[in-house]
Amino acid sequence: MKITGNKILITGGASGIGLGLTERFIKENNTVIICGRREAVLNEVREKFAAVITRVCDIANEADRIDLFNWVAANHPDLNVLVNNAGIQNWMNVTDKDFYEKANNEIAINITAPIHLSSLFLNLKGLNTIMNVTSGLAFVPLSKVPVYCATKAFMRSFTLSLRHQLKATNTEVIEIIPPALNTDLGGKGIHDEHPAVSDFVESIFKQLQESKIELTFGTSESRAAANNETIADYFNRMNP
Repeated sequence: MKITGNKILITGGASGIGLGLTERFIKENNTVIICGRREAVLNEVREKFAAVITRVCDIANEADRIDLFNWVAANHPDLNVLVNNAGIQNWMNVTDKDFYEKANNEIAINITAPIHLSSLFLNLKGLNTIMNVTSGLAFVPLSKVPVYCATKAFMRSFTLSLRHQLKATNTEVIEIIPPALNTDLGGKGIHDEHPAVSDFVESIFKQLQESKIELTFGTSESRAAANNETIADYFNRMNP
């Protein structure tokens, strides 16, 4: 993927990893569109980065996803990069009274939304890159966030299949695999001791410049390598 001269949509681009990607892509002279549920937060990003384009959208809602695509198709038909970044993480137990409600919402945002958006945005003639943000927890689950880990394992598997299905097209599929980072994912203060998003993003962009399609950092590097070593031969035999 070339890192300059793109028009990029980043879901959940106003906070955490999404904000880090937004800032760096703008720095590299890309046009960046970000979407999220909270208009006030989007406005804060626009005040900091005048070039950013914002769109209020709840990607958990199917109608909002369709509206987002139609708006992009009408106003930014030259969009060429989709970054499926938005995600939520719930620390919970299956015995919690609200477990199913939280799980359902997590699945809607972490799985259904990126699948639907990928399907929609592949209708844009110029789309040449889909970036899916998964997690090191896709390989080894943390039982305190059981549904989150499962959604990321799903997206890891989906990304591998999507890349294979699109290999004969002009659309590249890139997986971003972060470890735990110092963000508010899951709640404020939970990840304070982990590496800064800025360090992660610097590493990611270096790997993009090296034309890598699986972007790792810290402990996610060894987990991804072990997974690839285990499944590569079987995957190639099953997917000629």
